[in-house]
Amino acid sequence: MRAVTVTPKVRDSLRLVQDWPEPAAEEGVILVEALAVGICGTDQEIIAGHYGEAPPGQRELVLGHESLGRVLEDPSGTLQPGDLVAGIVRHPDPVPCPNCAVDEWDMCRNGRYTEHGIKALPGFARDRWRVQPKFAIGLDPVLAPVGMLLEPTSVVAKAWDHIGRIGTRARWEPQTALITGAGPIGLLAALLAVQRGLSVHVLDRSTTGPKPDLVRALGATYHTESVNELDVEPDVVVECTGAPTVVLDAMCKVGPTGIVCLTGVSSGGRTIDFDAGALNRELVLENNVVFGSVNANRRHWELAAQALARADQSWLNSLITRRVPVSAYAQAYAHADEDIKVVLEFDR
Repeated sequence: MRAVTVTPKVRDSLRLVQDWPEPAAEEGVILVEALAVGICGTDQEIIAGHYGEAPPGQRELVLGHESLGRVLEDPSGTLQPGDLVAGIVRHPDPVPCPNCAVDEWDMCRNGRYTEHGIKALPGFARDRWRVQPKFAIGLDPVLAPVGMLLEPTSVVAKAWDHIGRIGTRARWEPQTALITGAGPIGLLAALLAVQRGLSVHVLDRSTTGPKPDLVRALGATYHTESVNELDVEPDVVVECTGAPTVVLDAMCKVGPTGIVCLTGVSSGGRTIDFDAGALNRELVLENNVVFGSVNANRRHWELAAQALARADQSWLNSLITRRVPVSAYAQAYAHADEDIKVVLEFDR
């Protein structure tokens, strides 16, 4: 079968293999026919050779962690043939650590977790894949065109879940949310904020392209000025850029008892002048919280599936700016400035 692979940590080793072996039985009892995979910055970084780890005993890693497929067979009876399904990306470490032992594998403490298409597990960018019932998420049929958005949505579902948990430390009735960054994660974070009834503001540098209209279609407000120039004091900030100045400005901008969730990953190596003492004073005196969030466990994947199923499906479709057949795989992994989400489709 076909599979999109790389040799981990070898720059530009991306290729389409035509005779990749069928998925091994030990991968899972549920056999799935691939429909599509979404492409994100993680894929680009693996292709660039920054990281990635092949399964034990193998040289190549199958890419793809934003999955969408259709069940071919499931002897366990968890799903039925024809059902839409997505595979959970992260699996717990084998030790396991205290969190992995209770299925909170997104909070792994020893780093020995594995991840499909990223770390030591084959990805979903192949014609067929297998998954254990524990790591299979059934999807509403309405999500057939957009179900590959489940993985990034699970990331922000976790962020909002943890925001809500932190908020219960006191009487907390948030009214306003600021989302910094209008990429897929930022737009999906805004969607979930709107679904929570918040007044939502989204900040991004783009003045053209689809992003401003997508934000307005949610009923949110789009901004292109700096965080400091915003005439709003948010109760919640979900930071999705990883840009150091934006991260620091967001910490200063949030209102009293506010919560800042960092989901963007900074590249490092950049030094900026900043009054750390003033930031510390503000965080302490206003009882603010700043925390980081990445990945998701099954609970968050299920919350994400519910959020996508009740969203405007035409709006979700608009997030996908390019759909590329697997035969033209190289085009899918080539970045274009106006891209929001690119999808690689496994045409029949």
